[in-house]
Amino acid sequence: MYEADSVLEEVKKLSRQALIISTAANGSDVSLWDRAQRLVCNVECIIRLPELSKANLQIDRFCLIVATYFSDAGLARHYKEKKHAKNSVFGNNGDNLVHSCTEIVLDKLSVLIKGDKIEKINSIIAEAHGNFAQRPEAMMLSDARNLDDMGAVGLFQEFRRYTITGKSVSDALQIWKRKIDYRYWQARLKESFRFESVRSLAKQRLSAAEHFMNQLNIETGALDLEELSAETALA
Repeated sequence: MYEADSVLEEVKKLSRQALIISTAANGSDVSLWDRAQRLVCNVECIIRLPELSKANLQIDRFCLIVATYFSDAGLARHYKEKKHAKNSVFGNNGDNLVHSCTEIVLDKLSVLIKGDKIEKINSIIAEAHGNFAQRPEAMMLSDARNLDDMGAVGLFQEFRRYTITGKSVSDALQIWKRKIDYRYWQARLKESFRFESVRSLAKQRLSAAEHFMNQLNIETGALDLEELSAETALA
């Protein structure tokens, strides 16, 4: 095992500690830790995309992976300190959360990683949370995070938030309809992705999500049952 790989193993352990949140019932909420592992998988795959190989970008894989593991650490701290019902894990990405991320990286990782690397890791996190990513690593992390909002995973996270806050299936459908009406997803696709191949995949995931939501609308309104009843009456 290379030295960097052994350090990444320690980083992974520290990330898990930072992201798992104790619940009121003496359990553990692992949703942010689960997300971190998905995001790491995302960036590892993005690194290997032909689009990036052709661009001949110089990627600091180590700093990218570390930044990815800790990119939601500020949100985890927010939840731990507030001790109230959680909204979506994507719902609060303001400057205060970025600042918390950088503080946690400094606190948890300074004994493992040199100062110049810590500074680069925090720069990647800060850029990835905003709309001004210039470092290739920040663009990759940004795309990885935005892709996680799309498709089945994105819907699962949204439904989780709706359940926690007491919203119904009908509420979820109304919110989805408003997003469609205001072309929310089209704007996300246009503005939130730096790499065309990832944007294309996001479109595919969104299409799958739309199919599910259409089916949910059919079942909620018993539209399929109504059609069946009409066919039976005509027989």
